[in-house]
Amino acid sequence: MAQGKILLKPGTLWTSVKEQTEHALQCGALLSIPTEFEFVEQDNVRFLVRILSNLNRKKAAKEKQKKQSAASGQEFNPFLPYEEDLFVADISDTHVCILNKFNVVDYHLLIITRAFEEQESLLTLDDFTAMWTCLADFDGLAFYNSGKTAGASQRHKHLQLVPLPLAPSGPQIPIEPLLRAAQFQNSNATLPRLPFLHAFAPLDPHWVQSPLAGAQATKQLYRTLLDAVGLYARQLGAYNLLATREWMLIIPRSQEHFQSISVNSLGFAGALLVRNPAEMQLLKAQGPMTILKNVAVSNEVGAMSILKSDAPADARSDAPT
Repeated sequence: MAQGKILLKPGTLWTSVKEQTEHALQCGALLSIPTEFEFVEQDNVRFLVRILSNLNRKKAAKEKQKKQSAASGQEFNPFLPYEEDLFVADISDTHVCILNKFNVVDYHLLIITRAFEEQESLLTLDDFTAMWTCLADFDGLAFYNSGKTAGASQRHKHLQLVPLPLAPSGPQIPIEPLLRAAQFQNSNATLPRLPFLHAFAPLDPHWVQSPLAGAQATKQLYRTLLDAVGLYARQLGAYNLLATREWMLIIPRSQEHFQSISVNSLGFAGALLVRNPAEMQLLKAQGPMTILKNVAVSNEVGAMSILKSDAPADARSDAPT
């Protein structure tokens, strides 16, 4: 497939984000959810845990969406069309950038496909081109929740981007101290202190100077990391992907929730969200890393899956027909 054309003028995204955020707040299109936060430490990671103060706005909007879906007989898609008051920029001829309507992090962006694609589908060259085009202007953490089990709330394909730092103090990303212990094998690595299946690879920060070339290289690494955790193309399962200008991490998922606590990609960056004091107490009692381990895939299960995927297709009991 030919690579899409980049439309974003370099050096303009951050200004557009700030201007559109101010506009969207003034007109009521952006419904930020207030939070408080505290740090909870486990396994030498200082997790940032936000507790939601008020979910009434989001609940009301969800109820409205349900009524619209029932009336039309079709599932509501907030991205097709997207709200014009949330529009930030045309990124490429395949992607646009909008504000996250119910943000808990300031300047939280969604990088959405112009045409409908399933959130569970493989990321493409155009997806990575859009990601690198944004990262070239906006130093942040990009992430992708592949499917509902991975924490995705919408079916229409979208990557997300939040500015760095994630926390007001300490490392820019809470899990960064673990990255220094990466153990490399070929083009991917593992992080010994992560107690669940994952694959990690460094990226070249100079790729921001050429998003088209960066996308090509990142797509190849992405496929390599999927293979490393047994998520090869014909049996793709739920996973979270996190990427900065310097690294990419993939974590297969086994479930969306730990009891009532939902976890998406930001949880694996070390930033978790709870809805009420009871969930905060549960998180503290169990430990945030323990919660991540429970919603991910154990290393033992992952190893068995990878061995199975290495077998010839006709030898697999669950090979596609």
